Amino acid sequence: MNARAPALPPAVAEAREQLRDFWRARAPRERLIVGVAGGALVLLLVWWIFIAPAWQTLRETPAQLDSLDAQLQQLQRLAAETQTLKGAAPVTAAQAGLALKAASDRLGDKGKLTLLGDRATLTLNGAGTEALRSWLQEARSAARVRPVEAQLTRGTQGYNGTIVVSLGSGGAP
Repeated sequence: MNARAPALPPAVAEAREQLRDFWRARAPRERLIVGVAGGALVLLLVWWIFIAPAWQTLRETPAQLDSLDAQLQQLQRLAAETQTLKGAAPVTAAQAGLALKAASDRLGDKGKLTLLGDRATLTLNGAGTEALRSWLQEARSAARVRPVEAQLTRGTQGYNGTIVVSLGSGGAP
């Protein structure tokens, strides 16, 4: 033993000696096979622990960055729209009602608007995605209404259900 090496506990030293004896008793061909198998096992463990997770991260990162960029752009658009709406002149409940009526007329028989006090209810029957999106955008920008309740289901013909909005009394959107 090396004089500089720390002393091993007796049980470990004995196991080490038995392993050395076992190794010396093997033929060179067996040593080669065990060495190659051990090396392959070490390489496999290194792959699973260190390389594979990093490789997967590198593969997934571009898609995640694209998704995050799209979300950022959408948030920036919404922030710009919010600033525009904050700076716009207030809309009275009567003006909001007229704007909603005009937007609802574009839905045709797919939507029916009911005005009651400071609330408006849009009942949808098979409205398409683009038509509903257009109505919601116009309701937000032209009428400056806030959604209060929505109960929508999507069927084969389009969206069915109701959307209840609150008509502002000249306040902020």
